[in-house]
Amino acid sequence: MRAADPDHHTRVPGYVRGHTGEVVAALGRWPLPDDSARGLAPRVETCYAVRFAAADLWGSGDHTVTVDLWESYLDRP
Repeated sequence: MRAADPDHHTRVPGYVRGHTGEVVAALGRWPLPDDSARGLAPRVETCYAVRFAAADLWGSGDHTVTVDLWESYLDRP
């Protein structure tokens, strides 16, 4: 995940920014809500289900957290 905190609306939860997750599914192509919230014509991007280990996010926990994230939110290793 990108670590940046943009100065506009984003659907990226702060707790996943800067963390590494695993793409577990492609969910299709959808309008990017960030653009719509800013009054722009929304770009259409692939949305992915990305799984994160809770211990990586919060330092403990043996479960995972899955978040739906648009392609432009992701950094590839």
